Order: sequence, then C-alpha cells, then structure tokens
Amino acid sequence: MNVDSNSENPKGPLSDIRIIDLTAVVFGPLATQILGDMGADIIKVEPPEGDMLRNVEPSKSAGMGAAFIGSNRNKRSIVLDLKREAARDALSKLLETADVFVHSMRPQALKKLNLTADELSRVNPNLIHVSALGFGSGGPYSGKPAYDDIVQSLSGLADLALKCGEKAPQYAPTVIADKLGGVTAVYAIIAALFHRERTGEAQQVEVPMFETLASFLLVEHMSDATFQERPQTFGYNRMLVPHRKPLPTKDGFITILPYTNKQWRAFFDVCGRQDMFDDPRLLDMAERSRQIGSLYQLVGELTPTRTTKEWLELMEKADVPAAAVLALSDLPDDPHLNASGFFIKDQYVDGTEYWTTKPAVSFAKSPADARRKPVPTLGEHGREILQEAGFSSDEIDEALQGMK
Repeated sequence: MNVDSNSENPKGPLSDIRIIDLTAVVFGPLATQILGDMGADIIKVEPPEGDMLRNVEPSKSAGMGAAFIGSNRNKRSIVLDLKREAARDALSKLLETADVFVHSMRPQALKKLNLTADELSRVNPNLIHVSALGFGSGGPYSGKPAYDDIVQSLSGLADLALKCGEKAPQYAPTVIADKLGGVTAVYAIIAALFHRERTGEAQQVEVPMFETLASFLLVEHMSDATFQERPQTFGYNRMLVPHRKPLPTKDGFITILPYTNKQWRAFFDVCGRQDMFDDPRLLDMAERSRQIGSLYQLVGELTPTRTTKEWLELMEKADVPAAAVLALSDLPDDPHLNASGFFIKDQYVDGTEYWTTKPAVSFAKSPADARRKPVPTLGEHGREILQEAGFSSDEIDEALQGMK
C-alpha cells in the first residue's frame, strides 16, 4: 500500500494542525509520527547531515535506516542549517504559521538560537512550545544529555532485574524511555491544543523522559512505599517473583495467566488438581498476592506435561487467559495482525521497497492513516514548504543554500 498526500481519504482528527518538529532519534520523532498519523502537518526540520537515526543500520538506501522508517512516516522534511542567519529567519517564518513547536534541544541551545518560549510567544502568540527533554527543568539534572539507557538506569528500571533474581541490573531490550516519552508527548500536545481551543491560551509544555519513566514504573512499584512515612520499600511482588516468566511445555513455551478466583479454580480443575479448591490462595485475592510466587511455581511444574497446542486448547475450554510465546519473526504470520492489515509494504521515491506498520489506533469518522508517502528523504520538501510560507525563489535558495 502506498498512500500519497493527494489521497482522498477522510481527514484525520488533527487535520489543519501544523507542527514544526525539531527533534531527532526516537523520542520526539515517534510523538510527531503519531500526530501525523492523526492528520497533523508535520514539518521535520533537519540539519544538513540529517537526523542521526537516518544512518543507523540496517538500511538499503542512504539515509533511510530501518529505525528511522519506524518513527518518521507522515512528515515533510526540510533541511535548515541553523548556524546560518537565513536558515534561522526561515525557521522563524515557519513558526509564525505553526500551531506547535516541538524540539529536543537543551535550554542552552534554545537560548543561543532565540527559540526560547518567551521569544517565540512574541513571534507567534498562538504557538504551543513543547520541550522533549531528558530531565525536567526543576532539578540539578536539567540540561544534561540523556539517552534511553541513562534513563533506564536512573529510573530504577534496570535495577528491577536484580529484584527478579538476576545477578546484575539489565536494560529492557527496547528503547522504552524514548517510546514512552513519545507517547506521553502526544497526549500532552493534544491536551495543550484542547486548552488553547477552549481558552485561546497557548502555553509551554515539558515532557521529560526521566520523570515520565519513573512515574510510569511507580504505578504498581510504589507498593508498600505508598504508606510509609518516608518511601523506601518499593516493588510490586506479583511482577518481581522469579517464577513469573514464560513456562516450558513439551515443545516450546507458553504464558498461562489465571487471575480471578474463578480462573484459578478452572485451571486446577482441568489439570485434575481438585485438591487445590480449598487452598486459601485460590479463595482470597490478598492471600494470593502475598504468595503468588508459589502459585506460579506450581503452574510451572504442570506445563511440561503437555504441548503448547494442547495447553491452548485446554485453556480456551476453561476460559483461562493463555498465549503461546512468539518471536518477533512470528508476527508477520499472526492471524490477528494479518486480518487487521497490520504490516504495510511501501517504497521510497527511488523505488526501494520496505515494510512498515499501520497506525495502531482507529477512528470511525476521522481515521489515522499513512496519508503522505510514509518516510521523507532528507530535505525532500524544502522548496515546497518555503513556497507555501511565501518565500521567493531567491529567498528559498538563500535559506536552503544548495539543499533540496
């Protein structure tokens, strides 16, 4: 499927919203991709060398790495060398036309480029100014550089592996701080747009990765610390017991997850363990929470007796949640994802084909979609964007200085 900007698809819920995107890597670009999926006009401003993620392998075409493809559909790209006055003037004029400015620059760089919230409010009083940062402005880490592994370390996420029985802290094998930050930035931007719609007030918004991941983890892991005079005993037992893991079957692995009293009873019933029916762990949720590790261990002792297919059929009959443990390479053959058209084949302007995924959310009246050719080449839309902003040909040449 290849959808271009001239598609006749219905408009998305954020159509007519223009966002100037001065972010890079995953955090900010994922946020603006989601907003672009919902119809916003995303103008991705890149330096002459491009977003650094363009050059992260694997890649089949220069400047089109796989991870870049994963977070940059539904955007237009312009190259502006902000060391040059003409490029800074061009950006300022673009910001006059925008609803949202989102960036991942540290405060020092913003001030040097005259892109502080106060300065931009004079350029465009209706502009929402969004900072996608490593750390919020209220503490000593403010202004420090931050990448995903740094935030996983500081937030307590890496340390959770120790509490699960591992011998050393471990990173989650995904850029969770970046991606969670991106999703958080989406709802923050939409909320700021809604506030402006109701009150006429634009505002400054900060989305810090560190605080975002820490608060995300503490939803359940605040645990006993919630009630202590000084929070000190953290960790939700159900998530941390060493027996909470995919369980071996005769021919693979499975997740079996009885949760309610009824489901636990049904599980042991089909396993022929009616002797468990009067066990306090099956009758009382509080007792089960305290001893969940021992129950998980018991389930793990039973699963090797059957194949994964046999367990799935048995759990379906008992109405107990269960799933086979899939590899990422299994997803293209997953029947649910296939039925929903999850994977999409597209191509660059040079004809190189690649796979991507469709937006996860759906709207009945204003669908999220890949309306524009999903991934822009570096500077592909520079002239088009500046022409829309009213620049003359000479002014465009000066602003772009040989770029597209």
